[in-house]
Order: sequence, then structure tokens, then C-alpha cells
Amino acid sequence: MVNIIISANTSWYLYNFRRNTILALLEKGYKVTAISPKDDYSIKLEEIGANYIDIDIDKGGTNPLKDLKTLYRFNQLYRANSYDVVLNFTPKNNIYSALVAKSHNIKIINNIAGLGVLFINESISSKLARLLYKISHKKVDKVFFQNEDDRLLFLENKLAKENITDRLPGSGADLSRFNFSPSSDDGVVRFLLIARMLYDKGIGHYVEAARELRAKYGDNVEFNLLGFLDVDNPSAVSKKDMQGWVDEGIVNYLGVSDEVEKEIAKADCMVLPSFYREGVPKSLLEAGAMGKPIVTTDNVGCRETVDDGVNGYLCELRSTPSLVNALEKIINLSHQERIDMGLKSRKKIEAEFDEKIVINKYLDAIDELLKEK
Repeated sequence: MVNIIISANTSWYLYNFRRNTILALLEKGYKVTAISPKDDYSIKLEEIGANYIDIDIDKGGTNPLKDLKTLYRFNQLYRANSYDVVLNFTPKNNIYSALVAKSHNIKIINNIAGLGVLFINESISSKLARLLYKISHKKVDKVFFQNEDDRLLFLENKLAKENITDRLPGSGADLSRFNFSPSSDDGVVRFLLIARMLYDKGIGHYVEAARELRAKYGDNVEFNLLGFLDVDNPSAVSKKDMQGWVDEGIVNYLGVSDEVEKEIAKADCMVLPSFYREGVPKSLLEAGAMGKPIVTTDNVGCRETVDDGVNGYLCELRSTPSLVNALEKIINLSHQERIDMGLKSRKKIEAEFDEKIVINKYLDAIDELLKEK
């Protein structure tokens, strides 16, 4: 039986973003082994039919000893079992899993879902990460990119050969789960931002814009935030900062949810003023699938989701005035005009970002690599 590994830096990611990929692999008759750090979602991976193996990964850390332990653990796992293909997601998995898989005759497919600050920051850790990408990607059989900017950046920096690269429409949106769901018209315009609570995601600009627009429009506008708070990242929003904004009455923090569609359904517009180097943000794809106008930055990965003035508006990076201007355009539309704009979002996601496109690309790539074994 063909044995496929699917690996990421959290079980939460594999379950929430790659569940349908796992199910499609199982449906093909493949055995699927999920390798990721243990969390509340590890058991759910087993419940849908995957074999689960725990691995320790220091996601945001730069401790070389911890990373060497991760590398050693991958090597242990790959030596102990007979695997055919590994699908790697998230940065350290792309590097450390790839570094050892080839020596165990495992075909490697990496997914570059955004590059964060890797090519912006000139710190020693960023330079080392780029070097490790270069070394590890000499062993990779296929690299999928979520946007063309990242693919070209890899080619320009000679981090991958062009013939092994390909594009995916992000991680796609599950169109059967995220249905067209226009908001109710109660006179309140509700904005929603779903992301890890990082300042790099534009959270600070969103809060500043909310403060300004709440002062102007009062209770006729509402600003909501949903996503992991106080995460292990230098750019993380602290619980204290969030509580201060909530107490000030300018935003609502909704916590985290496995049923984000319930919150998206209530929203009139999805917002992500990110200046982080994104892949293609999942929250924008899912909101678009549910028929929501989108306001996001003219930034790598984000701009792919918006035809400016058609299904939403693009704003400048790191600019609160530009964000306010875009949000005010949404506020000044009628409820029906927002629904019409959202319908164009749905059509765009159907045409360009259907999750089935992503899954089929993976199945085809696996078929090709298995022929070479």
C-alpha cells in the first residue's frame, strides 16, 4: 500500500486546512500518516482515518539545538517506516523533513504558504533560514507556491529549479462548507478580521481605523477580531493590549473557533490589512466563498483575492488613512450593494480558488512521483 506522510507545525493546521486533502488521499486507497506536534486536534486526525505521530517543533524559535532535535526525530521516523511521498507544509517542515526524506527514498512535495519576514529581514536567523531553504530544496521533487511573487523570488534567489515549481490557488476554499450567506440588514455594518493576532497582520491599523470610524459612525459600525491571541511570535498582540481595546469599546474579540463560518455569515465585510508576506490568506478565501466583500492590502498573496472596486477594495500597506478610506467606501454602500459585491467575491472564489483544484493538483503530483519510484 502507498504510504503518504502529511506534515506541518501544528495538528490544528493539518485538521483545519488540509482535512479534505487527507480524506481525498484516503479515498484513493493510500495510507496517510500525519506528523505534527501534539495538540487538541491530533486525535481528530486519527478520527478521520490518518495515522498520527507526534513530533516536537519549535515553531517560531531560533534555537539550533531544538531544531537539530527536530531534524533527528524526522530522520528516526523516516528510517523506521517505509514511506513513499511526504507532503510538507509550514517552514520548518519544508526544511527539516526535506533534508532527511530523500536519503530514505521518500519523494518530497513542499508547499510555500507565504514567506513571512524571511526575505524582508536581514537578521542572522533569516539569512540562515534562506541558506537552509536553498540546501533542502535541492532534494525536493515538487514545490507548490501560493502566489507568483513567491515563486519568482525563489527562482531569482536560486532556491529551487523552475521545472519543479508550480502554482496553487492558496489552500483553496471548501465551497460546500462555505456557502453564500449574505448578512441581515439591521443598520449596522459589521467588519471582521480573522487571523493570528499579529501586528504584522495589520491588527494595529485595524484598531486605529476602528477607533476613527467608531467616533464618526458610532454604533452603526462594528469591528470584530477572531483568531489566536498572545501567540509565540515577536509580532504577537498581547492579551493586555487586546483587553485595552475591548474595554475602550472600539473592537470585539471573539476568541477562536472551529466554526468560523458562523462568524463570517454575520459579517458585512472581511478585512485583512496585512503587511506580512502572505501565501493566500485562508480567511479571505473563505469569506469570499461566503459572499463577503473584502478589504485587504495591495500586498503579496492578499491582492490575489480582490479585483479592486469589483468584489472589494485594496488599500496601501501600513497606512491607516488608506484603510479608513476603503472601509468607509464599504460603509457608504447600501446593504444590497454590499451583497452584490459579495456575490462577485463568491464567483471569483468559485472560478479561481476552489479547494478541489488544490487537491487534484496534489493527487496528480503524487501520481507522477510514484511513477518515478
